[in-house]
Amino acid sequence: MRIGAHVDATDPLDEAALRKADAVQFFLADPQKDWKTPQPRPDAERLRDSEVDVYIHAPYVINLATTNNRIRIPSRKLLLGHATAAAAVGAKGLIVHGGHVNAGDDIAKGFDNWRKAFAQAAESGGHAVPVLIENTAGGDNACARRFDNLARLWDAVGEYDVGFCLDTCHAHAGGEDLLDIVDRVLAITGRIDLIHANGSKDAFDSGRDRHENLDGGSIDPELVVAVVRAAGAPAIVETPGGVEGQAADIAYLRDRVGR
Repeated sequence: MRIGAHVDATDPLDEAALRKADAVQFFLADPQKDWKTPQPRPDAERLRDSEVDVYIHAPYVINLATTNNRIRIPSRKLLLGHATAAAAVGAKGLIVHGGHVNAGDDIAKGFDNWRKAFAQAAESGGHAVPVLIENTAGGDNACARRFDNLARLWDAVGEYDVGFCLDTCHAHAGGEDLLDIVDRVLAITGRIDLIHANGSKDAFDSGRDRHENLDGGSIDPELVVAVVRAAGAPAIVETPGGVEGQAADIAYLRDRVGR
């Protein structure tokens, strides 16, 4: 079982060593405001040759579902650019949030916009690494918060060999019970490629995306362990506390998942 953490992008392999991590996830650009294609990294060869598994998280600004052309069209281009940059560092996947439509819009348009994005990419050879769509915590117009919507999203994009990233905090805050969640996800997507193994600061179905360490918050940490074990997928902790907090979460999972 490969277990790691979301880390600062300056020196991901050093961050992995400090946490005794088998995998790292990081951003290639400012996730909140950068719409530019990432620049080549000077450590790309080192990352490709490392025994540490690399995952890249796409910027939060990407929203492939929206009906707003000024966001949706640049989002398609940005996802392609980040996939190419992720391939350059040997990433196993590019994680992107499920997106949403605006209030009052027909969410069916959001699912169709996802389909169009992958169809358009396929015409030019597809994305350079697997794209892993991640479930999200909040929003009544979200395409991947409630699993009834996730099923509709997968009906739209499943033919394009899209991957899935299951976030335990997002599921809990989004109102999806963790107890049988792996079976329910697999029934929809047929796959789980990565787990974001996070605790939650907030209550079930709060709609709030605030991660917590596994030994705190409102999720029983043994439920997170059970999810990772049942999924059989690599796990990334996106938890607070820096090196100390994340190293403790990695050790907790590693000690228990194999039991």
